[in-house]
Amino acid sequence: MLAAARHSAIVAEVQRERIVRVADLAKLLGVSLMTVRRDIEALDAAGTLEKIHGGAKLPGGVGTHEPGFELKATELQAEKMAIAGEAAAQVREGMAVGLSAGTTTWALAQILATGPRITVVTNSVRIADVFQQGGSQSTVIIIGGERTPSDALVGPLATAALHQLHLDVLFLGVHGVDAEAGFTTPNVLEAETNRAFVAAARRVVVLADHTKWGTLGISSFAGLEDADELISDDRLPGEARRILGERVGRLRLATVSAAG
Repeated sequence: MLAAARHSAIVAEVQRERIVRVADLAKLLGVSLMTVRRDIEALDAAGTLEKIHGGAKLPGGVGTHEPGFELKATELQAEKMAIAGEAAAQVREGMAVGLSAGTTTWALAQILATGPRITVVTNSVRIADVFQQGGSQSTVIIIGGERTPSDALVGPLATAALHQLHLDVLFLGVHGVDAEAGFTTPNVLEAETNRAFVAAARRVVVLADHTKWGTLGISSFAGLEDADELISDDRLPGEARRILGERVGRLRLATVSAAG
C-alpha cells in the first residue's frame, strides 16, 4: 500500500475512533509498527492528527471553551435520553441522589421528576426547576456558588456545602473523557466542585455520550478508575469501549434507538 493510501486510511480510522493505537493500525493496514509510527509522525507534522503515546488522536489543544447550556441542550438529544433512561433505572425511593450540572443530567432529572420520592442534591438551577415545575414530591437541595456559562454553580461555596453532605449515588456529567487525563472540564472551579461531589458519594456513575471520548478540558477532576460505572451510548468507538471496559468499574451502553 502506498504512503498516501495509508495516510488516508489512518486519518479515516482516527476520525471514526477518535483515538487509535499503533498496533491496531498496523494490523488493519497489514504493515509494520515502524511504518505506522512514521506515518503518524508525518501526519502529526502536517497537523492532520495528533501523535500520542502508543497511537494517535484527533488534533486539538486543551479545551477552555465552555458552550452555553441552550446550545448543548439541542445536541445529541436521543443519545442523552437513552443514557438518562439507563441511569434512572438505578434510582430507588428514599435515595440521596447527586446530579451535577449538565444537559445529560438535566435529561435524567426530567425522568426522575416523575419517579420515586428522593432527595436531590444539585449545583444546577435548571435541574432544580425541572423538579419544581413537574410537581415532584422529592426534596431538592441546591448548593450555592458562582454560575458558569453551562449553568453550573461552582466555587468555594459549592465545595464547602458538598463537604457536609453524603450521597447514595452521584450522576456526574463530564465535558471530556480521556484515556490519560480521565474526566475533564474546561472550567477550573467546576473541577473543584466535581471533586467534592465525587468525595461525597458512595457510588459514582458518569454519564457521557460518545462524543465526549477524546475530548480534553483544561482541568482533570477524576481518573477513569474513580467511576463505579460509566453510561454511554452504543455509538461509542471500539477503542473507547476497550479502554473504559478495563478501567471503569462497569461500562454500560444505552441503545439509542430505544430512546424516548
